[in-house]
Amino acid sequence: MKQSTVAGTVARYAALAIATVLFLLPFYLMLRNAFATDKEITGVDWTIFPSSLQWGNVGEVFTDTSANFGRTLFNSAFIAVTQTIGTIVLSSMAGYALARIPFRYATPIFYAVLLTLMVPPAVTFVPSFIIVSRLGWVNSYQGIIVPVLFSGFTAFLFRQYFLNFPRELEEAGRIDGLGYLGVFWRIVVPNSLGFFAAISVITVISSWNQFLWPLVVGQDPDMWTVQVSLSTLMTAQTINLHQVFMAALISIVPLVLVFVFLQRYLVQGVAESGIKG
Repeated sequence: MKQSTVAGTVARYAALAIATVLFLLPFYLMLRNAFATDKEITGVDWTIFPSSLQWGNVGEVFTDTSANFGRTLFNSAFIAVTQTIGTIVLSSMAGYALARIPFRYATPIFYAVLLTLMVPPAVTFVPSFIIVSRLGWVNSYQGIIVPVLFSGFTAFLFRQYFLNFPRELEEAGRIDGLGYLGVFWRIVVPNSLGFFAAISVITVISSWNQFLWPLVVGQDPDMWTVQVSLSTLMTAQTINLHQVFMAALISIVPLVLVFVFLQRYLVQGVAESGIKG
């Protein structure tokens, strides 16, 4: 092996190692500080790990009535799952219709969907809240979920994916007497589970991390999400650092689990365009 090749390989691995350390550093700090005391977090004498793990910090997060953290975890999980299912169903059907069903206004509708991607969310925020308020959906799950169910970006991704879906499978379904809806649900969806899983992971993460819309619509503490609850732990008067770090650590556990279990499908759905075999 040439010396230049060895040097290039070493440089690449060194760059990857540095990038890995920089990426994992915030997670290390979160984990370390979650089980430490405020004195150890802010102290001058820094230690890699706390002198003793403060397991009581876990219970403190859930017993804090001002944060209502247990309830907010349930709210975020329910909203994320419901929004993901609704978004996947609506956007996949819209994407398939734009990709496969020939109708007169398919192109203008597709351009209209693309146009929504160019509109800043701040422009539609106030009109959306007025509609939710008029419907009486403030402080309700439907008020948080329904206005963001349809995603133009997700519909666009599904359309681009379905354009490359093998037509032979769809034609076989039509020969068996299936219509567009039957072909979609019985042939296209079962053979596209990798891509559906990839989009589901992205949608779950996006829904879980939403802050401003749930903050405005879910004004009652019983409707707070995890992100809103985290913000209440930091006030102008007091900041319990160990509690903030522990709550942040707990809040990312569901996302880590989703990513771990669906990682294979995420990579497959992003890197590949369709069906094997």
